[in-house]
Amino acid sequence: MNGHHRRLSILGAVVAAIVLTACTTQPSPSVTPSPLATSGTATPESQEAVTVIADGLDAPWSVTFHEGAALVSERDSARILEIGDDGAVREAGIVPGVVSGGEGGLLGIAAHDEHLYVYLTAADENRIDRYALTGAPGSLGLGEAETIHAGMPAARNHNGGRIAFGPDGMLYATVGDAGDRAAAQNLDSLSGKILRLTPEGDIPPDNPIPGSPVYSYGHRNPQGIAWDEDGVLYASEFGQDTWDELNVVEPGGNHGWPEVEGAGGEPAMVDPVQQWPPAEASPSGIAIAGGSIFIANLRGERLRVVPLGDLAAWTELFVGEYGRLRDVVVAPDGALWLLTNNTDGRGRPRDGDDRIIRVPAP
Repeated sequence: MNGHHRRLSILGAVVAAIVLTACTTQPSPSVTPSPLATSGTATPESQEAVTVIADGLDAPWSVTFHEGAALVSERDSARILEIGDDGAVREAGIVPGVVSGGEGGLLGIAAHDEHLYVYLTAADENRIDRYALTGAPGSLGLGEAETIHAGMPAARNHNGGRIAFGPDGMLYATVGDAGDRAAAQNLDSLSGKILRLTPEGDIPPDNPIPGSPVYSYGHRNPQGIAWDEDGVLYASEFGQDTWDELNVVEPGGNHGWPEVEGAGGEPAMVDPVQQWPPAEASPSGIAIAGGSIFIANLRGERLRVVPLGDLAAWTELFVGEYGRLRDVVVAPDGALWLLTNNTDGRGRPRDGDDRIIRVPAP
């Protein structure tokens, strides 16, 4: 659906009311709760209209905004798409050197200071390139590429791939273990880490491990990062068979993998604040708005909401409504944009997939 917006009337879209009122100590009947958390089923006070911003996307992975214009990455096609105010989709450029396969391809993107940063899987590595953005909204394009950080191990699975600029102006990147479990504990390896870099790709002098881009380690496959108003960093992470996680990331902290999956109570390791069975989660992108953390879930096919005031509680929205959810971002107008991911080879595509769905501001 290009060129116009379609309105969907659904139960479950009054986000602010749900977040504030639906958290209870009773678990949802369909969910096995983490021992760390309490849960609730979203109960809206009224019907709300949710808008489909764009559809017909091919394995989209990430959304970012430049001067109010939305840019979207497609994992397998390596295209950067610009989404117009009227829902029209145009190609802003194609990222060269992308080798897609499994979970690899063109992954996270982030706009910053007239540049577009991209995290991509190449022939033998994951790397971060940046492009000067040319043109104006409605006619954005990509200039010359510059590689700012390379050599992150790549594999068919566990590539991480989320990038974002923190409130400190630094670039953060989530890197999966690329199937090498032990590397997540090896500080000389970039696998299984969250990295912190300058916008030019250099190592900040105040990084927690001197001379290293590593900000935290012991991660399996982190794919979501966001900060609250106090500058606290949160990250979502795919577990293996038992627990997926929401972490409060500690600078220089060891988050456990592969020694621990979920909360292990090990004094030298950082336990997650939330954990869920992978069948009900598989968390990817996250966003913070209206006093809550919003977590897009792939296998779980739901948007999970964790109030910042009670990190042991959560509620669920849109369970099964749109299929797999890859990303959630806060748009310039404060609304949430959800990115579905049913065409990634693991979902069940529906007519019109994949879509960008706008949820009213929380």
